Amino acid sequence: MKKIGLLPRLIIAIILGILFGMVLPEPGVRVFATFNGIFGNFLGFAIPLIILGFVAPGIGDLGKGAGRILAVTAGLAYTSTVLAGTMAFFANTAILPSFITEGALSTELAEEGAAAAAFIEISIPPVMGVMTALILAFTIGIGIAATGSKTIKSLMDEFQAIISKMISEIIIPLLPLHIMGIFANLTYSGQVFQILSVFSRVFVLVIILHLTIIIVQYLIAGTLSGANPFKLIKTMIPAYFTAIGTQSSAATIPVTLAQTKKNGVNEGVADFAIPLSATIHLSGSTITLVSCSVAIMLIAGMPLSFGTYIGFIMALGVTMVAAPGVPGGAVMAAIGLLQSMLGFDATLTSLMIALYLAQDSFGTACNVTGDGAIAILVNKFSGHKLQPTAE
Repeated sequence: MKKIGLLPRLIIAIILGILFGMVLPEPGVRVFATFNGIFGNFLGFAIPLIILGFVAPGIGDLGKGAGRILAVTAGLAYTSTVLAGTMAFFANTAILPSFITEGALSTELAEEGAAAAAFIEISIPPVMGVMTALILAFTIGIGIAATGSKTIKSLMDEFQAIISKMISEIIIPLLPLHIMGIFANLTYSGQVFQILSVFSRVFVLVIILHLTIIIVQYLIAGTLSGANPFKLIKTMIPAYFTAIGTQSSAATIPVTLAQTKKNGVNEGVADFAIPLSATIHLSGSTITLVSCSVAIMLIAGMPLSFGTYIGFIMALGVTMVAAPGVPGGAVMAAIGLLQSMLGFDATLTSLMIALYLAQDSFGTACNVTGDGAIAILVNKFSGHKLQPTAE
């Protein structure tokens, strides 16, 4: 199964989950519910460790090297990410209520009866709360950057490697089984077709928002640099499609770098800005996370306000720096914020993971393409002019 991509595995899992939910008696669905309960608790246990393992060394890494250009690149990347999330919030809250019945998930649950319960419940309390993990990670990361501590940095890098292995070898491989169980239970309780209808429409809206933010990024970069923004975008198309295939900003760096240099960015600026942006600039992933979470909150009948969401978006911009470099890494890094700031429970978190992962490759493609715009702006603020190479 590992040779099959994550997205095909998730699609297979959703289909099988629906089929099992239709044909299995209650005890069969309860087996899935039992696994989901244990896995959900393990995920809750892992979240603070994921935050600590990625945020601390990620912030520590930002303390190295390049001074002013580092600050400019990080500032532009963060601004772009927050702008993308804010745009996504207003677009989704304006459009989604037209085809989502608010509170439909809880209404259908009341009408159809409760979902199947687990046979046993095993509590796996986390070693610390999410906010404690975030503050501790910030403290350690800033301390590493300020003092240049090699011992603590080495320790955190090794801890990061352990957590990364846990994600890639345990959590990600078990996610399809978890999603299958969720959809089996949703089908059993009569809610699945409402969910799938929302998924398909949100998918289309997210792609439109991805393309919109790319155009906005290049309109700004092109206008300030005196270049045709649509010609700049055209040059970046190979990076966009490479990212769709790899689902990894890091794996796409060679293509992103080559196309950015073709757009005329100074070689030294590109060599610095593109690898850094691949780590800290996730406008596409942020659009996907905000859009999916708004859809789920609407269908669950949860209150929505910009006051709550702007804090979530700003925290997300920082947390995305820590996103593990695996498919679905951004949503793994964001789970703590979804639960602590938006109030997601285990079921809503699982739906969020499924909805996000179905669109992960397109979010990565948006991130990567936007990295080229960030590099153009850094090039401008560094005093260089664009010098495009001939095709």
